[in-house]
Amino acid sequence: MTAHADFAVIGGSGLYSLLDNAEEYGVDTPYGLPSDPITVANVADRSVAFLPRHGKDHRYPPHRIPYRANLWALRELGVTQILAPCAVGSLRPELGPGTFVVPDQLIDRTSGRAQTFFDDTVVHTNFADPYCPAGRQAVLDSGQDIDIHDKGTMIVVEGPRFSTRAESRWFSAIGGTVINMTGHPEAVLARELGLCYTSIALVTDLDAGVEGDHGVTQEEVFAVFAQNTERMRGLLMRTIAALPEKRDCACSGT
Repeated sequence: MTAHADFAVIGGSGLYSLLDNAEEYGVDTPYGLPSDPITVANVADRSVAFLPRHGKDHRYPPHRIPYRANLWALRELGVTQILAPCAVGSLRPELGPGTFVVPDQLIDRTSGRAQTFFDDTVVHTNFADPYCPAGRQAVLDSGQDIDIHDKGTMIVVEGPRFSTRAESRWFSAIGGTVINMTGHPEAVLARELGLCYTSIALVTDLDAGVEGDHGVTQEEVFAVFAQNTERMRGLLMRTIAALPEKRDCACSGT
């Protein structure tokens, strides 16, 4: 039987399994293999694919994730709507660890990553609003009982290092709300393929320079995400059920 899924979750740090009773599928693409085989299962009577962004063993650092293969593979399965949970640092002291943020804007500060499928032809993609409005609303409607923040700008840095204090103060000064290392080119590749893409950011730390007397550590990020995994899982499950069956947004470009 050929695998098919209409919805997908691309899981980030600390979220390496999501779907119960799932079938696993290997999908090859013109851009190589995705981060890992994709699992497909039914959630709320909907066919949902799950792909661990960094690989199940967290072997891909942010700058080496096969973003193009990941997005292409999901589209090959029939996916049209993607939820993208991720760990982020907060650039606003009032948004502390454990807060969920549903960003509506993005600033790309990465470098050297393959960020388009159009290497051999000129295609200028409308990216003024990088996240799906219908997906964002579904997350917000599904998160009314938790600490969730509507709107914000995600700064995406190259990594794998964390920011200096001066950098994080600058990111805050230019309007950043949260910061992470994987939100680009994931979002723009989804848009080039006409897929709805919604980021769900979980604050794991206050970024260096925002406040406090120590820098961010990887152990701190993983620990906070682990403490909130079930909250994220519950939000994702409720959101999957709330996503519109038929898209009426502009993400597809039609």
